[in-house]
Amino acid sequence: MAAIALGLVGGDWILHHYIPLEFATLDVGHLTIDLFGVSTTTMLALCAHRFWPMIAAALHILPLLAHTTRLLDVSMHPAAYLTMQVAASWLVPPLLILATWRHQRRLRQRGNDPSWHVWWRASNPTRPRS
Repeated sequence: MAAIALGLVGGDWILHHYIPLEFATLDVGHLTIDLFGVSTTTMLALCAHRFWPMIAAALHILPLLAHTTRLLDVSMHPAAYLTMQVAASWLVPPLLILATWRHQRRLRQRGNDPSWHVWWRASNPTRPRS
């Protein structure tokens, strides 16, 4: 998830470096970035044996609602469009921090953490699985 988040931030930086901000029309650049975010986090959520990636995927779906609303109602105020695009993304880093903290806590308590997949090794391969 951290790699996905860095990819999204990097894509956003590249977009803003070459194309000026414009929220008066459909923002195709951010739509592309948001489609990447939705597809990658949804795939992660489908593969993971964790609950938090599903929340991350849902948070990445919300900006698509902003783009759809802008497409259906071009008279929407640009500030509303911007807010709808960005607001949910601010919840992803705290979610990732919380998930990492819980993982570390499980490692301290149990010595290992069950894998995301049944065929992957435990998070701490030096200790036997329980």
